[in-house]
Formats: sequence, structure tokens, C-alpha cells
Amino acid sequence: MTRFAANLTMLFTELPMLERFAAARRAGFTGVEVLFPYDLATRELSRAARAEGLAFVLLNTPPPNWAGGPRGFAAIPGGEDRFRRDFTRALRFAQELGAMHLHIMAGRAEGDAARRIFVDNLSWAAAQAPQLSLLIEPLNPVDMPGYFLNDFELAAGILDEVGAPNLGLQFDAYHAQHITGDALACWDRHGARARHIQIAGFPGRNEPQGGDIDYPAFFRRLKASGYDGWVSAEYNPATTTETGLEWLNTPA
Repeated sequence: MTRFAANLTMLFTELPMLERFAAARRAGFTGVEVLFPYDLATRELSRAARAEGLAFVLLNTPPPNWAGGPRGFAAIPGGEDRFRRDFTRALRFAQELGAMHLHIMAGRAEGDAARRIFVDNLSWAAAQAPQLSLLIEPLNPVDMPGYFLNDFELAAGILDEVGAPNLGLQFDAYHAQHITGDALACWDRHGARARHIQIAGFPGRNEPQGGDIDYPAFFRRLKASGYDGWVSAEYNPATTTETGLEWLNTPA
């Protein structure tokens, strides 16, 4: 049985953040993720999740000020101190929230120097948090121009080079479709590295139904591959969140 989590940064936004946990549970989700929870008290977030029996699945490393700000620092030459400071803060949040995964954001950069810095920072982070699952995620260059980690082959090579047992792939089907043109084929090639999955429709990044990604087939592919992690709904609802949840009741 597929375990679905709600991305509360993008879903149920008609409600205040702390009220979104109950809405997610009523809708049928059993886990949640919050991309940048740094403006809220971990005690309040933990209490809201526990009250609804929801697993806290994932958060991202800073920056907390996402609107128009940097997209991470892990691959930025000269940004090592900033990355490590921010990672230490994110690690504290992850531990206090009981989060399963922490997504490390690379930032906007390019070239061999950025790759070396990314590998070094990931190796350092994996050693700092050996009991926590750390993730990297390729993001498409249309939505995220200039983002360093914009290719699944690049991600695979970096994961192999770091070789840390607690570092894996965050597989976003929407980004996979954007980057490769075939999310299912991309899963076949790289899914064995995946620790966490995010989904959204393509091309509009709305509900995961219709469009260019055959999600019923994708879910069957996950089952056949033995994937037993979380699948998080990370999309922009076309109207209200609750109106567009028919897909959640489709057997997966």
C-alpha cells in the first residue's frame, strides 16, 4: 500500500500552517512534509503532527526566505561556511521534528568547482548526521534556472562519489518529466537510488492526474520495484486542495 504524504507548503494553503495538519489527515494523508519550517516553533509543528498521528517526512535545508532568495548553498564555491552553518540549524530542526529525511539544496552554480564543493559538503553533512537520511534532488532548469543539480546522471555520479550510506536520491516525477521527457523511464534507470518521491501533474504542476505522466502506471512501477518509502504530493492545486483530491482515492 502506497504511503502518501502531503506537502503542507503547497497544499491546504487556504488554512494557516498549523491547521493544515488536521486537514491533511481528514483528506487521507498519513504523512506530511514542510519545505522551510524555520519561521515556526518546532514544538508547535511537532504537536500538530502528533495530534493527527502524522509522520513528519521531510524538510529542506535553508534558505528559509524562499521568495526570490538563494536556492541553497551546498554547491556554491566560497559558501562552505554558510552551508555548514545552515545545515547545523536544519539538522536541529529535523531532529526536534523527528523528520525522516533532510533535502540538501545545491543552489545556483555551475562547473567543476561547484561539483567539488557539493561533494565535499555532502560528505561533511553525511558524517555530521549518520542516523538521518539526507537527500539530493535534481530540479529542472526551466522552473529553477541556474540550479546546479539539474540532471539525474549528475546526481547519480555524485551519490556514487560520496558513497555515504545515509545519502540518497529524492525523485520528483514532475522534475524527471521536465528533465528527461519520460518520468517512468527515468524511474527505471534511477529509482533504485530513491529514498523519497514527490509527485505533481505535468506540465502544469497541478494534481497528479491526466497530463503527460501516467500516474497509475507510475504507481504500478513503484510497487513492482519494491519501493516502500513515502510518496509526497507536492503540487499547486488547480482550485482548492480538497476539490482536487480524487487522485488520492485511486488504488496505488
